[in-house]
Order: sequence, then structure tokens, then C-alpha cells
Amino acid sequence: MPYTLAPALPAHRPAMAQLWVESWARTLPEIDFEARRPWLERHLDDLAAGGALIRVALDPDGAVAGFVVIHPGTGYLDQLAVAPRVWGRGAAEALMDEARRISPALVTLDVNQDNPRAVRFYEKMGLAVVSEGENPMSGRRTFRMEWRP
Repeated sequence: MPYTLAPALPAHRPAMAQLWVESWARTLPEIDFEARRPWLERHLDDLAAGGALIRVALDPDGAVAGFVVIHPGTGYLDQLAVAPRVWGRGAAEALMDEARRISPALVTLDVNQDNPRAVRFYEKMGLAVVSEGENPMSGRRTFRMEWRP
């Protein structure tokens, strides 16, 4: 499916938050991501204020299929979320391509070790595990992954 990549607008925020909640609820159903929706809203504002760029993938009907948040100065990819309705249809790949376009020298991120689908996806996209850590919110083990050209 072809996607249009564009800067996120305030009008996109409700759909972004909804797909974030839906995708995480499917990935880690034991965590109440609906309760974390207000955190996401604040977090996105804080990231944008700090220089991160937020891009959305719009499907052919103009609906938000996913989004990515990356800081062009550091290469840190803070969020990549795709609506479950389009999983496996190229939105995540398009968003990763956009992240690499924005930060062509480095993309680095933290991913939960107990999210094998995401780990496999990032490996497929050329990222490698460089260290391990812990998610400060959940206490879950994480991998730090990096892509360099």
C-alpha cells in the first residue's frame, strides 16, 4: 500500500494516540496503555519542543496509518507506531525510511526485549543490538539498537 509521509499536524494527534494505544495493547496486553495516553500527548509535545521531528504515514484515504518521532541531531528514534489495521503492509518500512532520511548518519533506539516482533523488524531494517538496558517506565529489559550506513 502506498503511503504519503508528512509532518504531523495537531489534527493528526487523536489518531496518532489511538493507534499508539491499539498497537501497544496488542503487543503487551498486560499493560494499560489507555491509561498512558495522557503521557504520550505530553511526551510528543516535549519531544517536539526539544527538536524531534514527528512524521505521519497517511494511507490512500488520508487516514493516519502510523507515525515516527526522531531527533535529527542525535538520531534517536523515540517512537515508531503503526495502526494494527495496516500491520504488514509497508507503513513501518516507510516510516523507517523517513527516519533514515531525516538522520542519514545514525538511527538509534531502545526496544523492549519482550517485543520480538519489533526486534525482528528492526533487525530486518539493518539495525543491530549494541547494548542492553531497562525501560524506566515499565522496568522491562530493553535492547539499544543502531543503524549506520
